[in-house]
Amino acid sequence: MEHENAFIPLVFEHRTPASLLERAKAFREHMAKRRTVRHFSDEPVSLSVMEEIVRAAGTAPSGAHKQPWTFCLVGDPDLKRRIREAAETEERINYESRMSEEWKQDLKPFATDWNKPFLETAPWLVIVFKRAYELDADGRKHQNYYVQESVGIATGMLLSAAHQAGLATLTHTPSPMNFLGEILSRPANERPFLLIPMGFPAKDCLVPDLERKPLSEILRTYL
Repeated sequence: MEHENAFIPLVFEHRTPASLLERAKAFREHMAKRRTVRHFSDEPVSLSVMEEIVRAAGTAPSGAHKQPWTFCLVGDPDLKRRIREAAETEERINYESRMSEEWKQDLKPFATDWNKPFLETAPWLVIVFKRAYELDADGRKHQNYYVQESVGIATGMLLSAAHQAGLATLTHTPSPMNFLGEILSRPANERPFLLIPMGFPAKDCLVPDLERKPLSEILRTYL
């Protein structure tokens, strides 16, 4: 079959049913150990490790292969301080007036409040931006497709890659997040999607005693 655009052979290893199950189970068991943490060590993590994690996230599928994401790695202490101050300003307003009582009750198991010291303690902040559209050299806008879905998938792969590398993460969503674009001087077509502290957990790190939903509650099979 001839195609208008260039195609290349797929590199794919066809595995046996037993191998498929073994690998799927091993990955599931590894990912089951992933936990969101709010207590980070200030132990450094090399830029080369972070770059590999972002490269892995960049392999995610996207609408029309537009790859509508930008990952900003922030390790500069002054920038981290400014981000923390701005985030805590918004979070304090959230806890004092924006959040419903039900929302605050749902957050109680996490013992969290508007104080966000991890934004300075973690060696890296990964700020994920979604690119609403693209601008060419002449300033003309070009559409991106399924931006929210594409960036969500890429972020999931980012978190998985970080866990695989041996790092802990937190998906932080101070709202509104426009201050991130302002502090980092990002262009108008980029909108903040998630703020993710990344690094090693503190030696005395504790996490909530929570249970994930069993398979019976998250899977419906149609045969």
